[in-house]
Amino acid sequence: MTSLSTKELPTMAYPKTFLSIVASVGALALFLVLGSTILVSQPIGSTVGGYFYGVDNLRKIDSVSILNNSVSDSNQNVNVVEERRKSNPAVLEGHGIEVSSQHGDNGSAVNSEGDGKGISVAKSQLPRSQDKDDSSDLKQVEVTNLKDKQPRSNVTREEKGNKNLEDEPPHTVTQEEKGNKSSSLSDNNKGHENAPFSSNNSRAEPKKAVTSSTPATIKSQENLVDSGCDLYDGKWIFDSTGPLYTNNSCPVLTQMQNCQGNGRPDKDYENWRWKPLQCDLPRFDAKMFLEIMRGKTLAFIGDSVARNQMESMLCILWQVEVPKNRGNKRMQRYYFTSTSTTIVRIWSSWLVHQTPEPFDFAPSGVVKLHLDKPDEGFMELVTDFDVIVFSSGHWFAKQSVYILNNEILGGQLWWPDKTRQKKIDNVEAFGISVETILTSMVTHPNYTGLTIVRSFSPDHYEGGAWNTGGSCTGKVRPALDSELVENGFTNIMHEKQVTGFNRAMKKKANKSKLKLMDITKAFSYRLDGHPGPYRSTDPNKITKRGPDGRPPPQDCLHWCMPGPVDTWNELVFEIIKQEFENKQSIPS
Repeated sequence: MTSLSTKELPTMAYPKTFLSIVASVGALALFLVLGSTILVSQPIGSTVGGYFYGVDNLRKIDSVSILNNSVSDSNQNVNVVEERRKSNPAVLEGHGIEVSSQHGDNGSAVNSEGDGKGISVAKSQLPRSQDKDDSSDLKQVEVTNLKDKQPRSNVTREEKGNKNLEDEPPHTVTQEEKGNKSSSLSDNNKGHENAPFSSNNSRAEPKKAVTSSTPATIKSQENLVDSGCDLYDGKWIFDSTGPLYTNNSCPVLTQMQNCQGNGRPDKDYENWRWKPLQCDLPRFDAKMFLEIMRGKTLAFIGDSVARNQMESMLCILWQVEVPKNRGNKRMQRYYFTSTSTTIVRIWSSWLVHQTPEPFDFAPSGVVKLHLDKPDEGFMELVTDFDVIVFSSGHWFAKQSVYILNNEILGGQLWWPDKTRQKKIDNVEAFGISVETILTSMVTHPNYTGLTIVRSFSPDHYEGGAWNTGGSCTGKVRPALDSELVENGFTNIMHEKQVTGFNRAMKKKANKSKLKLMDITKAFSYRLDGHPGPYRSTDPNKITKRGPDGRPPPQDCLHWCMPGPVDTWNELVFEIIKQEFENKQSIPS
């Protein structure tokens, strides 16, 4: 038997060992590939995919790609898949101190007013006053899981030029029945882990997450609210991220609403965000808005509260692009060249046809409102608009004559013949006007746009009207449920508006869309969001109550900018996204 030498052994054994190693590694790799394929393709794959991608259904990854494509031009975008992977689906966004509301039968309240550059008024659900000391507690709140903070750009103040704000005269208001019976609303923190304030108004310890009665779910698209979510049933939460702009970065802000520029000492009113109970209201993405509104026109039509909202929209968009002013005497118009998007504002006090000419026993000089005829001043332009936001109601407190079917049926602050019986009052007149204008929109043969009706905006004059000692001085945070006061006037105005909306919907005969943006209840809590006595830059203005307790003149109807009014435009954006962007349903 021939024996192998020591030198021959390595040359014989090593190749066999090497081949066995290669074969083992190859088999292992094949096993891993096959195993991974089986795991991902089978039902358990959704669970595995959830660990890898942070979504419950792998098909939702496609929706992330759709979202990224739709907002690729935004320098504020984040990798949605990565963000999903890092986030806890059970944790809602933006939780800190919160003020809860229940959107239901308890309507908000506002009393009569007219609006203009003078102080415009309406009586509202008047929340009780709070000590200023409460604001110091709010500043200590930690807010978690907030939306991406948008950069605040310092914009050079450019010449306003043809801003063309219509002369909006001060109004006269009669003292309506306030209905100021305090209604102690029950604490509605049911289903939530933390209550914002205890019954003695002390601050509760904030928690990093709030558990809602509706389980938190991951949305198929990051910035698109589920269309089944009630955007108007929610609570106000403190958000230290700050506002979308500052009073110094918006050159089109009306001075009367420039609360910081007028010396208001507190700023927390800028930092409360609206949180629907069943979903999250995304922070306004200005670049995404302009992209979705590419080639389209958004028109704000109505009174000075419409101007308030339009300027808020411009201030938000101004942070990403300075528009060209293309306004004229008929309308304000701003054009964003990057996407050919136009923002328009048209003044219309009552939204119906008006004339000063004599009519029957009503003399010249008194405004006559033809409640069954829409205001032709903007109706002849509606086919040029893709989205219209209507604002009305407060001018029905001004002197006017109500005409229906060519017959005088009533008047506000005018009825010379006491032997004649009024058939309608200003509340009924408002309801008729809503039905008239909305019917004209949904039956217009050539209008195919989206019409948004912003519901009656509450004011917060406590203790009287704008000219009878009403005040919102010293309000530094949203009201609690226990502080809200029912006001019959706002409740009935809101009711008549909704009734007019519903009646118009039944007459719909064209391809247009009609949506109600029901902010009345939610904004009854925001008694802290008005200019109050900080209406001008006058260094000698009175901002405190006098020795007799009388408050100084103030505006408790319009909204500070930045401030709560910016939420209106976040809601408008959500409605627009649901109509323009959510047409392609994503499989679940």
